[in-house]
Amino acid sequence: MTLSARQLATADARRAQLVKIFSSLPEVEIQELGEHLGLRIRKKSLAYYQFDHHGDGMISLVCRSNVNEQRRLIQSDPETFFVPDYVGSRGWIGMRLDLDEVDWETATDLLKRGYQEIAPRKLAAMIDV
Repeated sequence: MTLSARQLATADARRAQLVKIFSSLPEVEIQELGEHLGLRIRKKSLAYYQFDHHGDGMISLVCRSNVNEQRRLIQSDPETFFVPDYVGSRGWIGMRLDLDEVDWETATDLLKRGYQEIAPRKLAAMIDV
């Protein structure tokens, strides 16, 4: 994926925005995975920031979800949401971050709901959805 300087700057800003959201969640671990980021809570995967994953040409958030929500989101906005490789069959949702407009509120809500799904009860109770 060849990006212009403007696209790279936008990608960096969106990655930083995602890190800010990640950092607001208690006890999360952000892993640098080359161009990607992994978000874990107590050794359980919650989400990934993906940059041109296997040459797909997208910058995206891939987040734990469930099959019903995955279907609903993709049906409501197939330009923004997609079934991610590998984890999509388990209900995870992909959200494009390389579009002109990014709905950060939706991205935050997806992360919070996923967090509440896998976090220990005391931590999950600290998150407002």
